[in-house]
Amino acid sequence: MAALGLATIAIYFEATFSLKDKRREVKSVVHRTQARFNCAIAEVADLDDMRVATLGVAVLSTSAPHADQMLKTILAFIESSLDTGVPGEVSTRIDPFDA
Repeated sequence: MAALGLATIAIYFEATFSLKDKRREVKSVVHRTQARFNCAIAEVADLDDMRVATLGVAVLSTSAPHADQMLKTILAFIESSLDTGVPGEVSTRIDPFDA
């Protein structure tokens, strides 16, 4: 059974002093993640708050365990890719479906 994996991750910016600094970091993380993994990723909330960003990630897989593992790998990569941000709350969800 195929599965859709969804995750959100909050990133807190303590050392940014403008939206421009925040967006530079977010854009860098999004592009590096898209280049490395076959996933959809975008900033989905807190767009005008320079202190926090919320990224949404989506993956498709042929099985729920594989989708879960993909999300874990992607979230670990995002956390290790942050230059000025600090990872915050993470939520994941796996939705199985018949293809």
